[in-house]
Amino acid sequence: MEVDEGCRTPRRSEYQIPAALVCPPPPKKKPCHAKQRRNPPKEGYFQPPDLEAILLNIAPRREACA
Repeated sequence: MEVDEGCRTPRRSEYQIPAALVCPPPPKKKPCHAKQRRNPPKEGYFQPPDLEAILLNIAPRREACA
């Protein structure tokens, strides 16, 4: 009869995790292209409408209940 000793971690060298020999190099920094200037758009820049005038017409203010 064999006595069950329960679960155990394998100790043989074939089951060991190999040690890392050389660390990987650090990631390379991407070159910065911030110095390139873009031409302005042909149609011009977006001009937002007057939002206050639109909002005042859509939702008039109501008096607070006292």
